[in-house]
Amino acid sequence: MKRIYRVLREAFASNPFDGEGAYRYGGRWSSPGVRLSYASEHQSLAMLEYFVHLDKDEPPDDLVLAAADVPEDVEAEEIDRTLLPDNWRDAAAPAELARFGDQFAKRGKRCLLWVPSVLAPNENNCLLNPATPDFRKIVVRAIEVLNYDSRMFRKARRRH
Repeated sequence: MKRIYRVLREAFASNPFDGEGAYRYGGRWSSPGVRLSYASEHQSLAMLEYFVHLDKDEPPDDLVLAAADVPEDVEAEEIDRTLLPDNWRDAAAPAELARFGDQFAKRGKRCLLWVPSVLAPNENNCLLNPATPDFRKIVVRAIEVLNYDSRMFRKARRRH
């Protein structure tokens, strides 16, 4: 069993791994219109991946942590890092990275695609394809309020 994590706003917590955000806006590893959910192999990495996109003066006060258990028999694949362009870690994601997730979703054979983190390249994020049969095997755990150290941002949080 592997546990994965995702930080998100409380308003979206009812379906934390449905891929709606990536479907609407795309991401580093997928284009808009492709339904994949982004998650991380560690809670700390999920926090970093979310926090890097926040306004340091106005952090949201409604963040939650979603965790899910992925059984060992859920099929996964991993990006071959030798196929990544030299600039794959640039802050502005090279457009060709989206084809990895787009093609993964189009194939529809496996539920998880492991990708390296830009922020911690020796750690992994994963893309979940909710359209695969294996997605139903993933068990979402109780959503919890994300308590983080207020020193992460210039303004102290208003919540807890």
